Amino acid sequence: MDTVVVTGVQPGPGLWRVRRDDGHTLYILGTQSPLPADITWRADEVRDVLTEAGVALGPPGVQVGADVGFFRGLTLAPSAFRAMRNPDGATLEELLPADLYARWSALKQRYIGRDRGIERKRRLIAVYQLYRAALERNGLREGGIIGPVINEALKARGMEVASTVLELKIDDPRGALAAFRRETLKPEDLDCVRGTLDIIESDLPLMTARANAWAVGDLDALRGMPDARAQVMTCLSAWTASETARELGMADVQSKVGAAWLSKVDAAMAEHPVVFATVPLDSLLRADGQLAALRARGYTVLAPDEADVVEDAESDETAAP
Repeated sequence: MDTVVVTGVQPGPGLWRVRRDDGHTLYILGTQSPLPADITWRADEVRDVLTEAGVALGPPGVQVGADVGFFRGLTLAPSAFRAMRNPDGATLEELLPADLYARWSALKQRYIGRDRGIERKRRLIAVYQLYRAALERNGLREGGIIGPVINEALKARGMEVASTVLELKIDDPRGALAAFRRETLKPEDLDCVRGTLDIIESDLPLMTARANAWAVGDLDALRGMPDARAQVMTCLSAWTASETARELGMADVQSKVGAAWLSKVDAAMAEHPVVFATVPLDSLLRADGQLAALRARGYTVLAPDEADVVEDAESDETAAP
C-alpha cells in the first residue's frame, strides 16, 4: 500500500450540532469504518457531551428478529449454519463465472490461505470474510475503537446506548431459514462479489486515506472523498432483492430505516436538552442523508468547522462595555 496507516492517540473529527428552536441540541458523531487498527481515540469532545447528554442514540439500521424462543433454542443452530452454505453443497468455483472465481481464488490465497470451508459458503458471506481479512492485513479494522469509548463514558453514568434501529419480527424463523437456503444465484450477488473484489484489489489505499482522515479529524479531506457506502449498498441490494427478504418486509428498507431514526431523534430532542448520536459519516453527508433530513424538518444544523453564530453573538454582547 502507498498510504501509511496512522497510529497512536488521535483526536477524530468534531461533532455536528443540530438545534431546535428551544435550544435543545443534538450532537452527532460521524463514524467511519474501517479505522486504523492501532489508534487510540482521544474523544475529548464526545466525553464532554456525554457527561451532559440525557440520551445517547445508536446508529440507524435494521434488525431482523424473532420471538425469544428463536434465540434461546439450540435446535435452530444447525439450520442457521446450513443457511450460510450454498444449496446442494455447491462450491464457489461451480457458482461464480470463471474470471470472477480466478480473482476470488488469487485474493483468497493471499489473505486467507488454505480454508476449504469458505469455498462452500454463500457468495456474500465468503466475500465479506475475505474483505475483513484484507483489512486486517493492511492495518485496518472494523469496530473496537469508537464503541468502547462511548460505552465506557455512558457506563460511568449508569446509561446505555438507546437503539434507533428498525425492528422486523420473524414469525417463522425456521421457515425463513429454509427459504433462504433455497435462494439461488442472482445478478445482484455477482455485482456484490465483483465490487468487493475491486475494492480489495484497487481501493485499499483510498480506504486507508479515509481512515487516516477520520483519525486525525481532517473533515475537508473526508468531504472530498467518494462515497464509501456505494459498495455497501450494492451488497445490501443483493440481500433485499432476495425473495426471502421481500417476504420479511425488507422492500424499500432504507427509507423505513431513515424514518425510524428521525422519529427517535424527534422524541429525544423534545425530551432532553442535550442528545448525542452516532451516524456513519458517508450516510450523514449524502445529499439525501440524515443532515439533509434534519434541515428539512426545520432544525438548525452546524458542521464541526462551522462557526456557531448564536453563541458568537452572545459572546459579543457580553464583552461590550
